[in-house]
Amino acid sequence: MSEAKQSFRDPLAMRVINKFTTLVRATPLGLATYRQMTRQEPQFECPACGFQGAFVTLHAVYGDRKYAQCPKCGALERHRLMALVMKDVEKSYSFSGKDILHFAPEPFFAPALKARARSYRCSDLVMRNMDMRANLTDLPIESASVDVLLASFILQYIADDMRALREIRRVLRPGGLAVLPVTVVSDTTVEYPEPNMHESGGHVRAPGPDYFDRMAEVFSKVDVYTSKDYPESNQTYVFEDRAKWPTSDMPLRRSMLGEKHLEYVPICWR
Repeated sequence: MSEAKQSFRDPLAMRVINKFTTLVRATPLGLATYRQMTRQEPQFECPACGFQGAFVTLHAVYGDRKYAQCPKCGALERHRLMALVMKDVEKSYSFSGKDILHFAPEPFFAPALKARARSYRCSDLVMRNMDMRANLTDLPIESASVDVLLASFILQYIADDMRALREIRRVLRPGGLAVLPVTVVSDTTVEYPEPNMHESGGHVRAPGPDYFDRMAEVFSKVDVYTSKDYPESNQTYVFEDRAKWPTSDMPLRRSMLGEKHLEYVPICWR
């Protein structure tokens, strides 16, 4: 698909569509009506759930994020990229019959992983119905006991991230892998002197693409996939204006030129 066209110019129309998303997910009638309402919008395909149609533009505190969310399953750009990457990885490394440890489990992936795994454990410090509540810097798990570990968009909250990476490597079996994406919002990584509570509840850094060099210091191999590795019909780019940074809320964030930014998913091999 060619680069996505400009979204709705009418803010009221876009607000209506955003609010309509819950109805879309709840009923077939809602989905059919949504398709009719958005037939003139750019059309995409969600690799997480198979939906085909227009994606929802989010009106976040940092500004509009065009074509961000699948109206059927709620997957964002990062989740769609993860779904594509995991399908690619499984061409040579099956998750079936593996021991899987999943942190902050995404609803798009958890049920399928659990159904196929030999054992599946999930962990989060605040989510309900978890198998454990563990900190990535001090895992209560035996060494070399996990085949696949997923910890998405967590490392930007951990000050001692190198200790967390070493812990992840410790619990992986030889030949195992960790899926460890972070939110890349800077051309180079910026470390904050303290957690920024204005930024998603306390990021301690603004990762750049160079952040994956830290992973390469710990793991035997790191394969980094990006939005440009996949068709634009899946819409895995982040369309947002980052030129306004730094702001009073995020004074250490650096300005990033352009309104179309890559998402990244690193696969870290033990």
